[in-house]
This record gives sequence, C-alpha cells and structure tokens, in this order.
Amino acid sequence: MGFSKKRPGSQIPEVNLIPMMDVLMTVLTFFIIISMTLTGQQVVNVDLPESITQGPEDAKLPAAESQPLVVGLSQNNQIILDDEAVNLTQLAQQVRAYGAENPDGQIILKADKTLPYSQVAKLLNDIRDMGANRVSLAVE
Repeated sequence: MGFSKKRPGSQIPEVNLIPMMDVLMTVLTFFIIISMTLTGQQVVNVDLPESITQGPEDAKLPAAESQPLVVGLSQNNQIILDDEAVNLTQLAQQVRAYGAENPDGQIILKADKTLPYSQVAKLLNDIRDMGANRVSLAVE
C-alpha cells in the first residue's frame, strides 16, 4: 500500500473563523431583538401599528418643557382627545390653544393600525392646517 509520509512541519496550520463568526452573529441578533422590545404608551380604543426598526434616535424624544398634546384616531375614524370623542372644530380649538401656550410643543397622533393611511394623512393635513408645526406619528 502506498501511503505517503508527511513531514511534521510541512503542513500550514489553518485557522477556522466560521464558528467564531457564528457566535458573534448570534450575540448581535440577541441584542438587536432585546433592544426592539422596549416601548409603550397607549390611548383608549386605539391599536397602534408596530415599527419595523428602531434606531437610537427613536429611543428618546427631545425633552420638552410641556407635555405633548396626544390626539387619537380610533378604528371607526373618531378623533379622541383626552379620552373623549371630539369633532374637527373642537380639535382645532384645542390645537390652537395648545399652540398659543406652547409654541415649541409637540402633537402626537396615535392612529389605529387598521385605518387606511389616506384617513391618517387627511387628519395630519387638517392638524397642520390648524397651525401645528410639530406633529409625530406614534408606533409601538
């Protein structure tokens, strides 16, 4: 039988990096999943959509001196302000009063995730026309 004999120092040692990269990717995935589970604030009768990604800039809102004005849009297209259904005229009065008291105040729109985006966009335009310049959409 023809077995070739190799000299002990003739083979180049190999470093296999694949297992180490697998471990690093697993740890990275774990931390990404954990960081995406930290949020929460709920308005009555509004089921918010979920965000796909969350970066470090989404983790904190800029610190404001006053509380933001939270406006809800329920699944049956009712505008909710302070847990009460209001119409556009009442909302306009509240937005203008809030804007007069808090010129740098922020308005947060919490729209139900089952609503078509066209209805959400219409309310955003209405709020902008009422004089609000900082309106944010809330997601879970």
